[in-house]
Amino acid sequence: MNAAAASRMRLTGMIRKESLQILRDPSSIAIAFVMPVVLLLLFGYGVSLDARHIPLAMVVEQPDANSASLVGAFQGSEYFDPRAFDSIQAAQQAFDLREVFGIVWLRNDFSKQLLSQGDAPIGVIVNGVDANQARITEGYIQGVWQAWLDSYARSQGVELAQPVALEPRIWFNAAVRSRNFLVPGLIAVIMTLIGAMLTSMVVAREWERGTMEALMVTPIRIDELVVGKLVPYSVLGMGGMLLSVAMALWLFDVPLRGSFWVLTAASALFMLVALGMGLLISVVAKNQFVAGQIAIIITFLPAFILSGFIFQISSMPEAIQVITHIIPARYYVAILQTLFLAGDIWPIVLSNSAALAVMMVIFLGLARRKMQKRLDA
Repeated sequence: MNAAAASRMRLTGMIRKESLQILRDPSSIAIAFVMPVVLLLLFGYGVSLDARHIPLAMVVEQPDANSASLVGAFQGSEYFDPRAFDSIQAAQQAFDLREVFGIVWLRNDFSKQLLSQGDAPIGVIVNGVDANQARITEGYIQGVWQAWLDSYARSQGVELAQPVALEPRIWFNAAVRSRNFLVPGLIAVIMTLIGAMLTSMVVAREWERGTMEALMVTPIRIDELVVGKLVPYSVLGMGGMLLSVAMALWLFDVPLRGSFWVLTAASALFMLVALGMGLLISVVAKNQFVAGQIAIIITFLPAFILSGFIFQISSMPEAIQVITHIIPARYYVAILQTLFLAGDIWPIVLSNSAALAVMMVIFLGLARRKMQKRLDA
């Protein structure tokens, strides 16, 4: 038997051994297939950055046709859940108790100013505890107010005087659904967890169970050992990715405007990066519990916070923005959001894929260098 055939036999045996280990270990199957389902259901249905049905107090001091028309405009909006109050004092009490998130106040001279000047100010009070929600609510109120003014002007046979006519156009996510933004980014977090958690314990498990010594006395080479451990978990991780993409497309109605094959290739590249990180952790830690904790701290948390999955990187302090460049999930999130929402934008896909390729070489190279067939390694 020549050397190449012997190497293939050893590699095949190692892959078979790890595959059987996966089948006998329910935790690996749970991490690859159950965890993505749970995370996608939690984030897809439980986390939303959209503002819908905001409880809004409507105070009309002198009801008439004009004020009723404006109140009707708020009632017809999907963004608000208007509640009528007789006085501003009663509305402020509900506001203090957080029963309503904002107040729209039409004073008793509302119609008078509207008829005499063609415009009338309204009082708006918004809860600023949640700054993001406050800005969204303020924008929606201004939108309803502006639309009502336009409608009122047309009903009077005049044109509303405005220095600039805005015609908003939203690209890539016309429905403005936060789910379309969150679910693709969540796939990156899931892939990070699958890759890092699965492989962070494979070598540590060998040390704890005493099987690493048995592997060391076999003719298997380090390269064959590394590849033999990576291949089964890579296949398992890609299965979890396909499940996540299927849920994103068919359960959450997230569009996939780019090529599925480009998405698969980029995912396979990122999976190798995550597996390299996990394998390096496993080689260094030599303890499953310690390896698992390290994997969560240095892979999951940065991927969750610093990848742009929820928080925009451009809004972070400059020092933190610099740190995000060493987070692999940052590049994968950019690829995912581009492929899902914009399409095959090659400058983004290729530049971020190149960064992932460099990281793959670094992590797998370090893992290969640290893994030695010596007990004192």
